[in-house]
Amino acid sequence: MSERPQNDDPDPNEAFDELVEAETDRDPDLAVIEAGSRTLRAQAGPPQGDGIPARPADPEVDRALRAVEEELAGRWGETKLDPSVQRIAALLDILGQPQRAYPTIHITGTNGKTSTARMIESLLSAFDLRTGRYTSPHVQSITERISLDAAPISAEQFIETYRDIAPYVEMTDAQQEYRLSFFEVLTAMAYAAFADSPVDVAVVEVGMGGTWDATNVIDADVAVVTPISLDHTDRLGETPEQIAGEKSGIIKKDATVVLAQQPVDAASVMLKRAVEVDATVAREGMEFGVLSREVAVGGQMLTLRGLGGEYPEIFLPLYGAHQAHNAAVALAAVEAFFGVGSDHARTLDIDTIRSAFAAVSSPGRMEVVRRSPTVVLDAAHNPAGARAAAEAVTEAFGFSRLVGVVGASADKDVRGFLEAFEPIFAEVVVTRNSSHRAMDPDELAAVAVEVFGAERVQVEPRLDDALEAAITLAEEEGEFSGAGVLVTGSVITVGEARLLMGRS
Repeated sequence: MSERPQNDDPDPNEAFDELVEAETDRDPDLAVIEAGSRTLRAQAGPPQGDGIPARPADPEVDRALRAVEEELAGRWGETKLDPSVQRIAALLDILGQPQRAYPTIHITGTNGKTSTARMIESLLSAFDLRTGRYTSPHVQSITERISLDAAPISAEQFIETYRDIAPYVEMTDAQQEYRLSFFEVLTAMAYAAFADSPVDVAVVEVGMGGTWDATNVIDADVAVVTPISLDHTDRLGETPEQIAGEKSGIIKKDATVVLAQQPVDAASVMLKRAVEVDATVAREGMEFGVLSREVAVGGQMLTLRGLGGEYPEIFLPLYGAHQAHNAAVALAAVEAFFGVGSDHARTLDIDTIRSAFAAVSSPGRMEVVRRSPTVVLDAAHNPAGARAAAEAVTEAFGFSRLVGVVGASADKDVRGFLEAFEPIFAEVVVTRNSSHRAMDPDELAAVAVEVFGAERVQVEPRLDDALEAAITLAEEEGEFSGAGVLVTGSVITVGEARLLMGRS
């Protein structure tokens, strides 16, 4: 962890120059690509709460929402898809192209998309813009996926939006080889809700990939690419380079690309795409970045270098170096949206930026849901996410003993995921969530035994039993021992654990 600058009046550019130097140890072939792309470098209070809605209190509304959920669930799920935007484009044509009614910031990448989207939303809201946010998957309620003014739409509005477009969905289904999928219908609902609101700007997270993702019927002014690593390899490719090729499809002509730190081969693909479409590029570690960060009570204190200059003393109520980098990316994206670095050279109002970041929440991402013993939830579900979570929990909490609760999906790199946590988990309790994609606990245990050894692995097929077992193991150390529990492996596991722990 880097340290914040001391108050001895150093040259404000020195720290950033060091950051640039540290980040330019890269493949020299990239120099040619970067020479051909334009780069961005300036020359010269949102709603509170975690944004997780409970089930509707009104029984009639709850029944109506469940009916809509059942109808959506009867369609292709998010993991079964035909890679094409043809169906969603046909539906939006019938609806009058609602996605053209507002500017957008489009976000792709492997990890950090939802947290980055929430930060961007908070920043835009702090500048008095009406926002729409579309993210996936949800932690507890399907209505989380569509937000207006930094809050999930109500169950009533979700139902109304679905009913409004349902006849056109059926019309489109009849014209296409395959019916619209669950995700395609939700995407159309989000775009329609944003247009009806109307919003000043939409923040849209891809579902998977980029080029053929259902969200990619927008021409975003700003395209954001969070760190790329291996995930969904059966759909997106088996190398960061192949995955980047798919994700680069959200970069449109004359857009601004905000690029988080990437593997060299992934960065090469993104920069080539930027050259092809004459997009402007802002790269973490070059045009913007994290200058310093310190662990603070309830989060961390940051100094960020944006496209317009330095932003000191930013409190971020989220844990981990990865969230600091997400914050830098979010800030650069909002600066780019406002034209900082291209139209003018200045920082955004520092007090507004500070209040916006201080109000950020990201449920299920290093979220504390209980004390004594401390229980932390994190939705990491691939090896890269697991490594970031392991570093964050070690840095922020310093548990004397940490017990893991893991419920993973069968289609993930479970071994790589568990290996990332092996150094910090004293014991691991393997379990499953309610999803049909969940890995069988015994199969998960077999892999865990190979990684941890049999004496460190416990199997509890039910998640509630797994939580109780992990808490009991942590309590064996005594009330003041500093032991804790980390629940992880899947967004679904985390969401169900959240409910079981009384967060609703």
